[in-house]
Amino acid sequence: MNTTTLRRTLTTAAAAAGTAAILLTGATGASAHVGVTPDKTAANSYALLTFGIPHGCEESGTTKVAITLPAELNDAQPTVNPNWTVEKVAEQLAEPKKLADGTSITKRTSQIVYTAKAPLAHDLRDALVLSLKLPDAAGTTLYFPTLQTCETGQTDWSEIAKDGQDPHSLKAPAPSITITEAASADSHGAAAKTAADPTAHSTEQASAVTDSGAEARSWAGLAAGVGGLALGGVALARSGAKRKQEAGTSGQ
Repeated sequence: MNTTTLRRTLTTAAAAAGTAAILLTGATGASAHVGVTPDKTAANSYALLTFGIPHGCEESGTTKVAITLPAELNDAQPTVNPNWTVEKVAEQLAEPKKLADGTSITKRTSQIVYTAKAPLAHDLRDALVLSLKLPDAAGTTLYFPTLQTCETGQTDWSEIAKDGQDPHSLKAPAPSITITEAASADSHGAAAKTAADPTAHSTEQASAVTDSGAEARSWAGLAAGVGGLALGGVALARSGAKRKQEAGTSGQ
């Protein structure tokens, strides 16, 4: 390997490592947001929504998390978390709301408020889970504005991207999920369709709001970059050994 080729190899490896580091930084920043991950998104189905609670007030511990339910939802059942107490906040509706079963309600749950028994340290993360029934409204995006209160200060995760605005440009985006088409009643038919069309993917998985895939790609990129540097180092060592060997042969 000549000097020019070796220099090109090391430069490429360094660039790969730098790109991986940038991707990893981006993934870490994204995971600092309060996000929501649904176990399913099919319309008219029951789902578990997991809200990831990271640091939100710099180095101040989190003391309370208030999750606002979108108007499309009437209620949610909070999962018990031993680190928090929880309460449901109800609101009076301006007029009775008729449900699909023919009954009507005059109140709805507007917020789920978790209060920490001890402040959640800024370098720790917790998860809060809500059980609820998704509305029969495929294609609708549900937003869950979340107010994170800390020992000092608070962060209001309530920003919603406007038409044409990049959601990633928001500093404090509201957690959200997008409802997908209702699951088919004939599960065998769905399985057969998937088998017939290998390119068909679960829309439910595609619409789940999570940054785990991006983070995994970032780690993979970092590993590739480090591997490239390692290969470059091996090539440099071999080139040096070869030059020494040729120098010794010339001397003889």
